[in-house]
Amino acid sequence: MNKRIIPIFFTIDNNFAPFLSVAIKSLLDNASTEYFYNIHVVHKGISDENKEKILTLQSENSKIIFNEMNKSLECITDKMSNRLRADYFTLTIFFRIFIPEMFKEYDKALYLDSDICVNGDVSELYNIDLENNLLGGCVEKSSFETPQIANYFTNGVGVDYHDYINSGILILNMKELRNVKIDEKFLYLFNKYQFENCDPDQAYINAMCKGKIKYLDGTWNKSPVDNEIVENPKIVHYSLFLKPWHYDNVRYEKYFWDYASKTPFYDEIKTIKENWSEEDKKKDDRHFNKLLERCDEIVALPVTFKTVFESGKESRI
Repeated sequence: MNKRIIPIFFTIDNNFAPFLSVAIKSLLDNASTEYFYNIHVVHKGISDENKEKILTLQSENSKIIFNEMNKSLECITDKMSNRLRADYFTLTIFFRIFIPEMFKEYDKALYLDSDICVNGDVSELYNIDLENNLLGGCVEKSSFETPQIANYFTNGVGVDYHDYINSGILILNMKELRNVKIDEKFLYLFNKYQFENCDPDQAYINAMCKGKIKYLDGTWNKSPVDNEIVENPKIVHYSLFLKPWHYDNVRYEKYFWDYASKTPFYDEIKTIKENWSEEDKKKDDRHFNKLLERCDEIVALPVTFKTVFESGKESRI
């Protein structure tokens, strides 16, 4: 095989397998055949049946590789006394921070959330020049419509909400992230402060990498909650609670259902939507309102990312 390899990482548990299948199907249908794609599915307890279904999506220019998360995380289990405050379950929440150390064979990679549809060519995303930056990402524009979230980004994490990236779509400068030891920096900060936050890994990534982020065109991470509508989003990210497999009339839902119909999980996904009850929708509303309350509470705390970094007590990467 002489084609250049593009590594792509997803992380899921068994319940998210149906939606991952939509992400992979859409990605491979639109990806340039000039490249070969190593698609790493780092998982917690995915069933053999679901693995087999996902493997049916593999194309001639791709390989789907299942990596058990506990084995992948072995490389950091003895670092920085992380067991003082972080057990295995806790560290899985921060998975994408450890990707560079887990997979040293790659100098650059993509990380993608699984609640997406990829309508553009991911090789174009991968080939964006990061220059000297640690990673590339798109501004989290959901905050533009929600003052509490904007305030949390700016005055809790200490990154102006106009510059705060969503960590669901990332280009990773794997080599440089290893050089700066992002995993050790995270474990040090986590053990020392255990910052309260509403978006665990995303907050740490924004706080640690501030000033070393390449900002990408927003069409690479377009959320239905962003009121700036585009005709042909390259990646639709069904973030927060607006999932087309739960709700009707979600913006950009057509992309999801078109690709879902081409996966072996289509009937299962339809059943999930049919069974999403009014009580489930009320729970979503309560959870969102609780999120907004937490944003306000965190900003008022004496110890936050912003207070620590701006005091000079800690340096960024």
